[in-house]
Amino acid sequence: MPQDLKKVYPQARASLPGPYTVEVPGQAKVDGETIPRRNVKAKDGLITTLQPDVYTLHDILRYSSAKFGNAKAVGSRKIIKTHVETKKIKKMIEGKEQEVDKDWTFFELSPYKYNSFVEFEKSCLTLGSALKALGLGPQDRLHLFASTQVQWLSMAHGAMSQSMAIVTAYDTLGEEGLRHSMLQTKAKIMFTDPVLLPKLIKPFNDAKDIATVVYSTKDEVDQKDVEKLSAAHPHIKIMSFDELLKMGEENPAEPIPPKADDLACIMYTSGSTGTPKGVLLKHSNVVAAIAGVNVIVGKYLGPGDSLLTYLPAAHILEFIFENAVLYWGGTMGYGTIRTLSDTSVRNCKGDIRELQPTVLVGVPQVWETVKKGIISKVQAGGAITSKVFWGAMAAKNFLLSNGLPGSGLLDTIVFNKVKDATGGKLRICMSGGGPIAKETLSFISLAITPMISGYGLTETSAMGALMDPLAWTQHALGEVPASVEVKLVDFADAGYFSTNTPPQGEIWIRGGGVSTGYLDLEEETKENFTEDGWFKTGDIGQFDAKGQLVIIDRKKNLVKTLAGEYIALEKLESVYRAAPIVANICVYAATDQMKPVAIIVPAEPVLKKIAADIGVSGDHWEVMVHDPKINKAVLKQLQDAGRKGGLASFELIDGVVLADEEWTPANNLVTAAQKLNRRGILDQYHKEIDKAYGKK
Repeated sequence: MPQDLKKVYPQARASLPGPYTVEVPGQAKVDGETIPRRNVKAKDGLITTLQPDVYTLHDILRYSSAKFGNAKAVGSRKIIKTHVETKKIKKMIEGKEQEVDKDWTFFELSPYKYNSFVEFEKSCLTLGSALKALGLGPQDRLHLFASTQVQWLSMAHGAMSQSMAIVTAYDTLGEEGLRHSMLQTKAKIMFTDPVLLPKLIKPFNDAKDIATVVYSTKDEVDQKDVEKLSAAHPHIKIMSFDELLKMGEENPAEPIPPKADDLACIMYTSGSTGTPKGVLLKHSNVVAAIAGVNVIVGKYLGPGDSLLTYLPAAHILEFIFENAVLYWGGTMGYGTIRTLSDTSVRNCKGDIRELQPTVLVGVPQVWETVKKGIISKVQAGGAITSKVFWGAMAAKNFLLSNGLPGSGLLDTIVFNKVKDATGGKLRICMSGGGPIAKETLSFISLAITPMISGYGLTETSAMGALMDPLAWTQHALGEVPASVEVKLVDFADAGYFSTNTPPQGEIWIRGGGVSTGYLDLEEETKENFTEDGWFKTGDIGQFDAKGQLVIIDRKKNLVKTLAGEYIALEKLESVYRAAPIVANICVYAATDQMKPVAIIVPAEPVLKKIAADIGVSGDHWEVMVHDPKINKAVLKQLQDAGRKGGLASFELIDGVVLADEEWTPANNLVTAAQKLNRRGILDQYHKEIDKAYGKK
């Protein structure tokens, strides 16, 4: 590919001809499954390494420093000041409407300050020296229990420079989950955030292996928290990141480079049920994943590109992408969910507009928020602005769909103001972590920049499917990365067979990115991993005419209703999520009922507009969600969205529950990776669900 692809601005259309994947040459078809498919560029053999001498994550660190030198590698912002604003809100307390005070916190941030690739490598190796000075060595484990930040990645690479492995835990993990991961992995040192120090007191009563706790210096530390932890566990050495760095400077040591087959990471799944499972990932798995991604999108990315890094680093998608950006020579600017937009900060720009990224990765919930924010601004501009905007959207879609020129002019006249909300320089954005509504994918792709999809699991190092920006489609997830192969296996219960047209079945993945199994869970490993290396994903898929993977169902989220029809919960959620009222949604289908119901977190501005349109008074969603007239209007909007999305009659919801609080990891209604905790949601709203079904 020519070098200028690294500067190309893709459009929402497919300009590369297929097929993108092919059946593995010479493989005979086995009854009950399809012939495995590979990326067309890897048909004669999977591509599992990046280049000679780059076999581990430590190799990537050294390579990036040598190649990109003094270019900007990583950047972060400091909190200058915290602004607290108190507002009066109305809330239902014991069945009565009361006015209460609520504090809203906003942050004032500095501009980004950067370290070069050379400086980043030096800090990582210095941290490695410090870990060695503390008495740690090869095969010891560093537990990372902290938010996404430069120091997280620095600590990870510091440990790996001494052949240590890392253990990842979401910073929103509860005490019991944290205790489980500490006991199971026997990590000897932990890196955490100052605000999380109090969470360590109870788990340390049982987990005795950790001898040192290092806290980040990204935010201020409350010395009382340090003193309380120290008093409760006097045998533990507590120090700051800066103190650890100084220890490394005073005790320089040569790296002990890991081998490709060494354990790199124990990454805990963000599953919504049961105890999280520790997935064992070798250096070869992670490097193979980056190699697989590199074949598809590496030709578009390089020095000069910038990625806004804000998703949990303990999530496999973020972990792979951050290390891939290191390899490509791009710049990473670290941010947080709470400071992404201008509305959540004061006296400064939000992270997106401050960094002006060229690449942005998000989960569906983030993109729904971006889309609805754009639409609300368009509507606020009045009837003429709305007509111009939607007319331009339709025109651009027509021009691109028919391969006609002129879309660039529409960008200049209409969409550049919209693009400014994401910094104005985005070339590629990506959605992963779950299904996104086709309408939202198309909207972002036309209004801002083409959105590519990704699919993968922790067990496969995020490998499964990835879209080439020049092969854009809203009907599939993308092609199979070059480091793995995929086959479809019959799932007879729901009628998915490899003999269907097109062939359908459970997605099985094998190749360089696939883990060898779970830590200390022999039965679960045998159940999910075959002896010849296939991982059973639990997802149901098919390939389109160009060889791109399409997810059509998920085994555990298929529910057979009283009508005898299977309902795919995630599919329905992706359709209903496009409704303006939906900020978040969980669809539930009872086996003794004909149709599903939905539990939604409403978007407050839309809720107020619905209330005004039907003549219901109220100025806060926590009160309005209990109004029967509003419930009826919301149900109609969702049913309309379902019909527009092509759902069958038995897939249209029969009732709706309006939640009176946001779903967060803190209240256990979503996981740290922003996936629905279905059991938690159903437990919390079981009475309202019964009412929605007409039960007493």
